[in-house]
Amino acid sequence: MIEWERPAELVDIPVPSPGPGQVLVKVAGNGLCHSDLAMQQVPESIGDALGWHVPFTLGHEIAGQVAAVGDGVRAVGEGDPVALLSPASCGTCRACRRGHESACPHGAVGRGYGRDGGLAGYVLVERERDCLALGTLDPAEAGPLTDAGATSHHAVARVAPHLAEDASAVVIGAGGLGAFAVQILRALTPARVVAIDVNAGRRELAAELGAHDVLAGVDDDTASHVRALLEGVGADAVLDFVGTDATIRAGLACVEPGGAFGLVGAGGGTFRGPWFGGLPQDVEVFTFERSDVADARAVIELVADGRVRNVVDRFQLSRVADAYAALEAGALRGRAVVAPD
Repeated sequence: MIEWERPAELVDIPVPSPGPGQVLVKVAGNGLCHSDLAMQQVPESIGDALGWHVPFTLGHEIAGQVAAVGDGVRAVGEGDPVALLSPASCGTCRACRRGHESACPHGAVGRGYGRDGGLAGYVLVERERDCLALGTLDPAEAGPLTDAGATSHHAVARVAPHLAEDASAVVIGAGGLGAFAVQILRALTPARVVAIDVNAGRRELAAELGAHDVLAGVDDDTASHVRALLEGVGADAVLDFVGTDATIRAGLACVEPGGAFGLVGAGGGTFRGPWFGGLPQDVEVFTFERSDVADARAVIELVADGRVRNVVDRFQLSRVADAYAALEAGALRGRAVVAPD
């Protein structure tokens, strides 16, 4: 990102050197996210308010091999395959000490968000705690586990107490995050999973990854279609990975009293109506933007154990514009991962 409100450019910059406590990682793959597209449209006033300053390199779903370590680093060594914790967190505040890194008040500026990220040959990691061991997983494909996978795990963990035997869950939006959510729901809960997406390819993939039922997008009849599938009752949990007015309205209408609705998608939607009497009875409603360290580690373990598939579409860095175009057009089967040429 050279200037605000301009497309990012491929440029040459020096390879950084790690200082005390820092780690230099040779990037093997960086997953793309819709927030990368939004970043290129951010006005300077908003960037400044968030503490983001150009120039910086995009990319926050990063994995690779340790290339060098600074003095005092003990947790990793040269050649180790690692994924990098995606959300920024300080590790020392009250929220972080409780394992709620997603609520860290110091998390606004992170890799790809105001400081250099992973759409490059190398990335400098400020703290060794951000390096997550990958074991035998391929770092060329593991980047999406740190954001798309971890965020989806965070959502599933929140609704899991509602998903006992004979329970059901609806996933609205079966793209990069939703595809992970379908699998994590199947791996960690006994719930019957219904996936909803306007894209036929994503519906096909959701069924392949374990969704019991799929529906083609949301409309005024979505709740009745869901109840027909679930033999007359609503869903015990709904996770909305889109976040428009239409999906929020349909998702809330699908929830059974006493269930849960989680808003994950950043589609800018609103809830129009009174809180009291306007929401399903006794429903837990929550939203969040990030995940915790435990979520990333859990997803890495689920993939390593073969219980979750990490479906990716691979691109070279020289074709990053093509990858972004495919992401924006909804033409990807899995998560786009960009590797240095």
